[in-house]
Amino acid sequence: MTYATLISAADLAGHLDDANWLVIDCRHDLANPDAGAQAYAAGHIPRARFAHLDKILSGAKNGADGKFKGRHPLPERQAFIDAMQELGVGKGTQVVAYDAHGGMFAARLWWLLRWVGHVQVAVLDGGLPAWQAQGGELSTATPAPVRGDLQEQAPLVSTVDVGNVVANLDSKALTVIDARAADRYRGENETLDAVGGHIPGAKNRFFKDNLGADGRFKSADALRAEWNALIDSPQTAVMQCGSGVTACHNLLALEVAGLPGARLYPGSWSEWSSDSSRPVATGAQP
Repeated sequence: MTYATLISAADLAGHLDDANWLVIDCRHDLANPDAGAQAYAAGHIPRARFAHLDKILSGAKNGADGKFKGRHPLPERQAFIDAMQELGVGKGTQVVAYDAHGGMFAARLWWLLRWVGHVQVAVLDGGLPAWQAQGGELSTATPAPVRGDLQEQAPLVSTVDVGNVVANLDSKALTVIDARAADRYRGENETLDAVGGHIPGAKNRFFKDNLGADGRFKSADALRAEWNALIDSPQTAVMQCGSGVTACHNLLALEVAGLPGARLYPGSWSEWSSDSSRPVATGAQP
């Protein structure tokens, strides 16, 4: 069986020792970039490897033209594949990504692997808290990875760039969804980017609204109902956030809901707001 969206802690426990399974710890703290590695060293799911958001799951902040691409731009495809191979990901590896933050960072790895065509990747539903709640042990051992043979395949996901989003200001052909908290969307309490506000016309769907009170994803039916009330079609929907990370959580929720096809704007608000010629909206959504 292939897990391509979510996996429960109980199901992971039953496969933890399978040779073709690989668990990757994606814990991170935007305010303290060393926190994830420190947490991994203090205790992680047995046999798990660690993938740093800034070093593996993101690329250079400035493009070849010198333009700022956002705080967490996509890595170069081959560099990402090389990093995944180094961690032990092969063409047939079932990857399970987890964090301790409701999936906000694990979903980025899920999306990136789909970006290079790898379908066997899932997010641990409920993350590390769910693992520990069902009696899962932690380890401080760092396994020696055996290099995998992951190769790029046809991508399973797609993106838009800033030019597409600029053009949409007039065409309004796309529904842009902002995954940040409501206060940052409104332009309040902005601590990560120099300018507060949102892309004009964008709607707000805080990524944590995909989760229930237990920290796990809501049911497919519940997510489908909520998302259908927000977008006309996933094929014309674009997900963004502050830097293209938590937007992946909304993309994962759409997949869980059976609504595939939405696209990612990787640069997101951090790229958009870096150019003063682009308009900024503030306040609550209409």
